[in-house]
Amino acid sequence: MSDLVVSLECFMGGAMLALMALGLGLAIALPSLDHWSKRFFIVLFSLLTACMIAFLVEMVCYWRPEMILAERAAAFVASLLISVPIAMMVLYLLHCCGEDWRGSTLFRVVLALWVAYLVLLTVAQFTTYMYHLMPGSGEVYGPGYPLLVAPLDAIMVLNLAGVHRRRERLAKRYHLAFLVYLLPLTVTIFIHTFAVNFPLVYAGITLFALSMFGVVVADQVEQNLLQQREIAHQRASILVLQMRPHFIYNTMASIYYLCEQDPKLAQRVTMNFTTYLRKNFTAIASEDTIAFSEELEHARAYLAVEQAQFEDDLLVEYDTPHMRFRVPPLTLQPIVENAVKHGMDPDGVPLHIWVRTRKTDRGSQIVVEDDGSGFAPAGDGDSHTALANIEQRLKMMCGGRFSVEPRAGGGTVVKVTIPE
Repeated sequence: MSDLVVSLECFMGGAMLALMALGLGLAIALPSLDHWSKRFFIVLFSLLTACMIAFLVEMVCYWRPEMILAERAAAFVASLLISVPIAMMVLYLLHCCGEDWRGSTLFRVVLALWVAYLVLLTVAQFTTYMYHLMPGSGEVYGPGYPLLVAPLDAIMVLNLAGVHRRRERLAKRYHLAFLVYLLPLTVTIFIHTFAVNFPLVYAGITLFALSMFGVVVADQVEQNLLQQREIAHQRASILVLQMRPHFIYNTMASIYYLCEQDPKLAQRVTMNFTTYLRKNFTAIASEDTIAFSEELEHARAYLAVEQAQFEDDLLVEYDTPHMRFRVPPLTLQPIVENAVKHGMDPDGVPLHIWVRTRKTDRGSQIVVEDDGSGFAPAGDGDSHTALANIEQRLKMMCGGRFSVEPRAGGGTVVKVTIPE
C-alpha cells in the first residue's frame, strides 16, 4: 500500500469511528427505544467502535515497521470484531419475530458458521495461504482468502433468507430496516471476497447499521406518539365515564342546603369538591405519570364529598406510609369511586373503605378494599370500561398490573402494582 492510500484509509477510519460513536451515544440517550433494542444497538455500536479503533491502530502501526506484531494483533482484532455484528443480526431478527433464539435452527447454523470463521481466522495467523502482513507493505492476501470470508458470505445469505421467510411476521418498517442493512452489506462483502477492500466493508457496515438504526428509531418514535395519543384518549374517556351528572347535581344540592344548616361544613365540601374537579381537569392535560401523593389527594377530595352526603354510612380509613412512587393520573380515584358506587347498601348498612399502600420486593402496591355488596366488572358497562381503561394505562405508562378480587367476608379488593 502507498502512504497516500494508507492516509486516506486512516481518514475514512476516523470518520467511521466518529459516526459509530454518534450511533452509540444516540442508542444510550434516546428514550424512545424499547429496552431490548436499546441494549442491542449499544452492543452493536460498541463493537463497531472498537473495530474502528483496532483498524486505526493497524494503520498507525503501518508506518512503524518495528511494530509488526502490534499491527498483526490489531488486524486480527479488527477482523474478529467486524464479524460479530454480521452474525448477531440474526438475534435481532428472531427478537422482532417473537422467536426464542435458544431453540432456533437459524441461530445455530449462523453460530456454527461464525465459529468456522473464527477457526479459519485463527489458523490464518500461522499461514500465508489466506493472508499475512509484511513490514512496510501492510496485508498481503493469498489464494485462500475467499475461503476465510466464505462463512461471512453464508451468514449474510442466511440472514437475508431468514428475513424473507419471516416477512409476514415483521412490521413493514422493520422489514425495511433489515433490507436496508442486509442487502447492500451482502453485496459489499461479496465484492470484498474477491477484491479485498476493508475500508469498503467498514464504511458499508457503518452506514448500513446507522441507516437501520434510523428506521428502527423512527418506527418506535411513531409507536410512542400513537401510544401517547391513545393514553390521552383513554384519560378523556375515563373522565367522561366518572363525571356522573347526578354526582355533580347531588353535591351542588348538598352544598346549597349546608350553607344554611352548617356553613363551615359547606365550606369544606365546597373546597373538597373544587379540589376534585381541579384534579379531574388537570389529569387530562397530564402526559406522564404523577406522584402518588397527588392521586391520593384527588381520591381524598372525592371521598370527603361523598362522606358529607352519606355521613355515617361511609367510613374511610387510610394507611399509606409508602408514597414515594408514581402512577398514571386517574388511577386511584376511579377505583374508590367504583367502591362507593357498587358498595353502598340500599338498606343503609355502613360501607367501609380501606386505602393502603406498601413497598414490596417487586415495587409499590396500592390496595383498595371495601366490605360492600361486591362488584362484578362485567356487570356494569361504564365501570367495566373504566377499570379496563385503568389497567391499559397502567401497562402502557409504567408497566403496572391491576387485579380485582372478591374480599373474604364480602366486598371487593382492588390491587395495583407499580414496578420499580
